Amino acid sequence: MHGRAVALGAGTILNALSTGFGSAFAIDAETSATVELDDSGTVTGSVAEDVDADTRLIERCVELAAERYGDGDDGEYGGTVRTESDVPMAAGLKSSSAAANATVLATADALGADPDRTEACRIGVQAARDAGVTVTGAFDDASASMLGGATVTNNDADELLSREPVGWDVLVWTPDERAYSADADAAACANVAPMAELVAELALDGRYAEAMTVNGLAFSAALGFPADPAVEAMPHAAGVSLSGTGPSVVAVADRDADGDPLERVRDRWAEREGETWLTTTRNDGARVR
Repeated sequence: MHGRAVALGAGTILNALSTGFGSAFAIDAETSATVELDDSGTVTGSVAEDVDADTRLIERCVELAAERYGDGDDGEYGGTVRTESDVPMAAGLKSSSAAANATVLATADALGADPDRTEACRIGVQAARDAGVTVTGAFDDASASMLGGATVTNNDADELLSREPVGWDVLVWTPDERAYSADADAAACANVAPMAELVAELALDGRYAEAMTVNGLAFSAALGFPADPAVEAMPHAAGVSLSGTGPSVVAVADRDADGDPLERVRDRWAEREGETWLTTTRNDGARVR
């Protein structure tokens, strides 16, 4: 039984660590998962980009998806899962959510199932909690990766509050350092809860670009990242934010904006150590291949 699927990376509009409410938007960077199922009862995972990567998340995704979409007893299914990704790991661009979503859909595909995408997203979120790779459950990140567009969620209830298409060009700066979501200082993030509440109001009102700029300043301060990249982008971009718990910073501009505002930001960010790259938003979400 063979299945293959792809899911998207994403950028942050609202970090959910402060209040449990989060928001994210899908970008054109993909993670693929290939699943081969058998009756061994044991799942083995691998990550193409890092032979020593922690594979507990994708293995747990196979287990939970097989339990949900298979027709046998719990624990009957085993097999292998392998992911390949354009999304940098531990960079704040939702690599874990993309891997989880792709793996759940690939497992369902191997079993001949066509699951509801929101339900499948929740399976990946539960797997992330089980594997200990997330503090909030990351339903905001996972929903954007799975469904595409911009989403706003209540992560405490795994509830999708809104989803809308967005049409942005996106500039990403990813420093060489890495930051793992599970290691984030939740207590420091709680201190900026009043700003997070404001960001949630802006996002629910569809003012995503403004929301992400406020979010970026607040959480850069809370998590100890410099605000300089965001300040450099503000005169040109519609919105800019620290993505997730860092270290990446994302800036967005409307695709029909006059000139090429992100090129000016790119020139500044390219002087920094790390990688700077242009992409776009995606509204189509994850899919079976």
